[in-house]
Amino acid sequence: MEHDHLIAMLNRLKLTAIRDQLDSLIDEAGRRELTVREALSLFCEREIARKDERRIEMGVGLARFPLVRDLDSFDFAAQPSIDKRQIREIAAGRFIANAEVVLLLGPPGVGKTHLAVAIGRQAILAGYTVLFVPAPTLVAQLAKAHSEGRLEDRLTHFGKPKLLIVDELGYLPFEPNAAHLFFQLVSRRYERGSMLITSNRSIGEWGTVFGDAVVATAILDRLLHHSHVITIRGDSYRLREKRRSGLLKAPAIASSVPAQA
Repeated sequence: MEHDHLIAMLNRLKLTAIRDQLDSLIDEAGRRELTVREALSLFCEREIARKDERRIEMGVGLARFPLVRDLDSFDFAAQPSIDKRQIREIAAGRFIANAEVVLLLGPPGVGKTHLAVAIGRQAILAGYTVLFVPAPTLVAQLAKAHSEGRLEDRLTHFGKPKLLIVDELGYLPFEPNAAHLFFQLVSRRYERGSMLITSNRSIGEWGTVFGDAVVATAILDRLLHHSHVITIRGDSYRLREKRRSGLLKAPAIASSVPAQA
């Protein structure tokens, strides 16, 4: 009867970890000869661990990452142009607290998306809300919402996360109207919410990406005001692996001997 009453109180307080592990926790406290205060601390630690685990699991699910990546699995040695310490500092999340922008620029295959996901996962561990969206998907959703008279709802949706990750900006050019929609989103988040954007285009090429130099300037004016710009130079991981496996030959070196007539 006393056990059932205790379970009922734990349910009411939503202390599900203590409820599910009650017998083993009591046994552990007895085995370690813990005081009441020490036992209470043990119980609370297990409850907090369970809640953190579920919060992180939910946060990762809501973020919609396309793959599972972390910083420990990133090959910094293969990309010497990246300052490992700078990436670690960014991953600590201060830029999110300050509503700043991180731009990861570089050619395809150098690890931009890997870093973006890894930084996003670290943000979730730190308690921030994160949303990952490919740039073409983002633009398509904004354009669709605009045509249906729901643009404000979509802007609010993309404005809510503390960190919005926009991946692969520049792989496909924007339609002029889409550029204006993206400008509205950037303006909505300016100094309110952090963004991390990956792009295969240098900042000087963004006028071409957006199809409108004036809009591109307005967008960059807001993005670069409080920003960290990281330019990655190096070979594609995928091409490097194909060369190692012999599936792709290294580029031929042109001969200095003139061809015979």
